[in-house]
Amino acid sequence: MANTYKILTNDDIVVIETPLYESVPLSGTLASGTYVGEGNILNFSHGMFQSVWDYPYASSSANHLYDITCGYASSSVASNTGSVQNDKKISIYNQMAQKLAGYDATGSIQLFDEDGDFASGGNKLRECIFINFSRLLYKEEIKKGSFSMGVYTSGPYTGRTGPETITDAHAATSYLVNSPAGEYTYLTKSDGSKVGLIYYQAGIVVLTGSLFTGTGATTFYSTSTPGNQNITAALTGSSISGTCDAFRKRLHQISFNSTTKLQSTMIFLPVGHSDFNYSSNPTFLSSSKIVVKTNSNDLPRTYVTTIGLYSPDNELLAVGKISEPVAKNPAISFVLRGRLDY
Repeated sequence: MANTYKILTNDDIVVIETPLYESVPLSGTLASGTYVGEGNILNFSHGMFQSVWDYPYASSSANHLYDITCGYASSSVASNTGSVQNDKKISIYNQMAQKLAGYDATGSIQLFDEDGDFASGGNKLRECIFINFSRLLYKEEIKKGSFSMGVYTSGPYTGRTGPETITDAHAATSYLVNSPAGEYTYLTKSDGSKVGLIYYQAGIVVLTGSLFTGTGATTFYSTSTPGNQNITAALTGSSISGTCDAFRKRLHQISFNSTTKLQSTMIFLPVGHSDFNYSSNPTFLSSSKIVVKTNSNDLPRTYVTTIGLYSPDNELLAVGKISEPVAKNPAISFVLRGRLDY
């Protein structure tokens, strides 16, 4: 055992962060309910959002994947006292906007902006569909530039065509930071048009309702009563659950990379020529002689096998074993490196 200690300074300690990525593919069959016969779709009595699971939600082995809901701003053309669940849809929009877009200088809730540039006063997303991913899926954040979504945006409800691919491909090198929820960027279709926003740390996707108002997309939702509905009619004349049902039927696939950040503390222990050349272990000496010395002219020799990290109060906090003993004498100096992952 050594009877001396080496004091570490801030220069000897380095904290690094290593991202680990995992591919997350979500097929449209899970969303549509065809895989498990709708048993994985959970509607709540409050009727404010809908949950999608990877297996019938009553099963103990089921995993929650994401929630879907919709809403619009009070300034939207869809906002009307006669609209179904009008107050709830406005409340949902305001709740999401407070969390993701924040407030302006007057204290008013900011509307979702098409490209995130609030100062320029560009196009606002007033009618939106929200997808809130489970933390189980995206871990600490969605990897920038990895998101892809296939959505059937054209054709009648029963004869949809497409799908249209929506991505954040540009975000690997360019993203926005002016959100209280962290980093985000806009989503684009294959033609470059902006159709929504993705918030990486929050794990939320915001899609504009205008995504489904293109040519041929006149029957976003179909029910026996009142019949075929475009997206505006669905938002005003159908419940939140009904609109979520219609969106799920048009969802082809979702894929992205989840991110887990591995925190590591690297500790560098410089061992100088005069450090740790003697040991307090009783076997180091025999008859007042250093056992490892053959004659009196030999250099004393020790073997480093273990590193102990101590607190300022001299309390042992951690112990690290070296893979094989390292020989040490007054003519040798080296640096030992320890790593703590958490």
